[in-house]
Amino acid sequence: MPIELSEDEIRRYSRHILLREVGGTGQAKLKAARVLLIGAGGLGSPLALYLAAAGIGTIGIVDDDRVELCNLQRQVAHDTARLGMPKARSAAQAARAINPEVTVHALQARLTAENAASLIAGYDIVCDGSDNFPTRFLVADACVLGRRTLISAAVLRFEGQLATFKPHAGDFPCYRCLYPEAPPPGEVPTCSEAGVLGAVTGVMGTLQATEVLKEFLGIGETLAGRLLVWDALAARFRTVRLRKDPLCPLCGAHPTIADLRAHTTSAPACAL
Repeated sequence: MPIELSEDEIRRYSRHILLREVGGTGQAKLKAARVLLIGAGGLGSPLALYLAAAGIGTIGIVDDDRVELCNLQRQVAHDTARLGMPKARSAAQAARAINPEVTVHALQARLTAENAASLIAGYDIVCDGSDNFPTRFLVADACVLGRRTLISAAVLRFEGQLATFKPHAGDFPCYRCLYPEAPPPGEVPTCSEAGVLGAVTGVMGTLQATEVLKEFLGIGETLAGRLLVWDALAARFRTVRLRKDPLCPLCGAHPTIADLRAHTTSAPACAL
């Protein structure tokens, strides 16, 4: 049965519907869409707000942390009055305030090898905004094994990176084609160790949201097979071509990763 828009929804999304590339049909696709956010921090905050505003029908937000004062410099879905509140619940509250027409699930949980596959299975696209490599590799592996599109963003100091991974949809690389293994602990600092300019996370989270909408609407050029890098200090974007690794242990011709058992340590869903 086709999904219909109410009169209020038509008014709410009128600027989308005016776009020839979207229209009422495209807006109905967004209403039927389901997106899972890993992390409700600097990236997940603008992502949750823009996806809700755009009319993504179902949004899940996974985060096991609570709002702290040091988060508010960049995590714009939270505010001072919600200090101490679970981040997933705070971000869900902010998203619902923007658009009560959408369904937002606050999933206050630690992402683990035991629950990752079942969490991801209920959504069409997964957005990673975590701040540690154990979580990133767990999400990336679960998405390939579950045949889910992953839109991954990362930020450190004054630079951001963004890519779409969907090897199930064509001859595209996966996250492990780009990063075969996690770096040794301590080699790459987190934003809590090296710092981050708050507005940079806002830009990258908004770009993440844009790529989500493009994927559902089937418009524009996908970021699959490309890595977008932004140097905020130089005000410069560049795109790096990514190639599928035929020897990739996850998506190659003879994969050796068939499940998530290698992820034995529970990875916190820490967010930038």
